[in-house]
Amino acid sequence: MIECVPNISEGVRQDLVQQIAAAAAATGCLVLDVHMDPDHHRSVVTFVGEPDVVEAGAIELIRSSIALLDLRDHQGVHPRIGIVDVVPFIALRDASMEDCIALARRVGEAVAERFALPVFLYGRAATRERRRGLAALRRGQITGLAERLRLPEWTPDFGPHRLHETAGAVAIGAREFLVAFNIVLDTSDVSAARDIARRVRGSNGGLPGVQALGLMLASRGLAQVSMNLVDVRTTGLQEAFDAVSQQAKALGIGILESEIVGLVPRSAIGESTSASIALPGDLNQSILEHRIAEANL
Repeated sequence: MIECVPNISEGVRQDLVQQIAAAAAATGCLVLDVHMDPDHHRSVVTFVGEPDVVEAGAIELIRSSIALLDLRDHQGVHPRIGIVDVVPFIALRDASMEDCIALARRVGEAVAERFALPVFLYGRAATRERRRGLAALRRGQITGLAERLRLPEWTPDFGPHRLHETAGAVAIGAREFLVAFNIVLDTSDVSAARDIARRVRGSNGGLPGVQALGLMLASRGLAQVSMNLVDVRTTGLQEAFDAVSQQAKALGIGILESEIVGLVPRSAIGESTSASIALPGDLNQSILEHRIAEANL
């Protein structure tokens, strides 16, 4: 079993996102979760299955996204390089990282050929060290990537040496578990959120394996600390929540709630409860293994 977690640059029009998720499901993979965010203008689809089924599901999701969406109409606070921004593969039952790397390369080659889409391999599937992380690919977003594409060292792994007119580009890769975890602050001061993000970010000496941004949620008039926990064995949900809470308290700011984007492995939960991380609803429904068990897989 392999997990695929595509991020789509559309978080407002539910009918279109559901059509895109249904295109993946029609290949036989099991869609476990669809998470939409209007401020990030982004949706995260989580599906699982055997490698050949997941391969077909990823290609169909990209095909449907290109057919239904246009990057030229997109405005959102989350950095992105394409209509389908990123397509990671994660090894689950009886699968290895090598399986996911091979799958990323097959899907990358296929979508480049079928849709004239520039494909950059990232994470463990990366062919160049500078492309392992998404930050280098997303720097400057579409405009920045368009400029880098003029340089020989930024030739895509597959596809044309130019952006697709309506779909941009896509990053396809293989990685370990990653948890997208957002905390909404009781303030509209986005500079405070950016300060907290800077303090908890691993690259600034904060929590190991934590990437963080401070963002403004225009629909709510509130600031948010948006995090990726890229090494859940070192820093899990509770440690990340407590660190943000501590930094916010020092600034006289409260925490309204947290949000898990997509699903998380049980290993990231630790002793956390919904109450301990200010998460509305049932934490169990955000646990990957729980959702797989519910589906009797």
